[in-house]
Amino acid sequence: MAYSALKLITNAYYLSQVVSRELQTLSGTQASDGLELLNALLDFKSTDLRLIPYFKRDSFPTINGVEEYYRPGLLQVDSMTFNIGTVRYPMREMARRDYFATGRVDNITNLPWSYRQERELGGTRLYMYFLPGDVYTVKISGKFALENVTLMQDMSLTYDAYYIEYLRFALANYICGEYGATFPDQSAMKLQELQKKLMDVNPPDLRVRGKSYFNSSPSLDWQQVNLGLGWTP
Repeated sequence: MAYSALKLITNAYYLSQVVSRELQTLSGTQASDGLELLNALLDFKSTDLRLIPYFKRDSFPTINGVEEYYRPGLLQVDSMTFNIGTVRYPMREMARRDYFATGRVDNITNLPWSYRQERELGGTRLYMYFLPGDVYTVKISGKFALENVTLMQDMSLTYDAYYIEYLRFALANYICGEYGATFPDQSAMKLQELQKKLMDVNPPDLRVRGKSYFNSSPSLDWQQVNLGLGWTP
């Protein structure tokens, strides 16, 4: 069943008790303010990825010799691979200091075994090393920013019912802050309960992976650079 952003905003006003369900109707100004607060709330979720339960996929082609790639809306990379034809190869994420502050030859073009992700305004910039030596299809699994909505947009086409319910309580709390009202204690406890449950819906893969020089994952050292040229048998 359709659930418009306007319906969510109206129910959030009722929940906040700023607007009485039985005695008042939502004014045009209140609906406009509510939409602005709702979009601010959706945007603020980018600061705490645990409250975004959805993972999405993205793919793009590399460019020969180009190290940097900007992906709009991308907040966090959970996994990243590249393809040569139908064969998929894993890429290893590097820490900021290891990627930007260790010695290396900058202009080697070969297979992009490693990457670094850096958040920027509106998205994430990805850095790859070695510099791609050909056109490869890079595939990403990660979390992306929640998009702004319009008043009559059907939110049930984008969000599950449980997430819309969470947004209703979170928006009601925003509305109370905007109008200088007190958010009811029972509703505040329910909001905390919903937030806690959201963090367990789709957590990132945090398993520790051991590394060995003789394992199947390629190593970035001078032997590989000068002898193997990035290829691992």
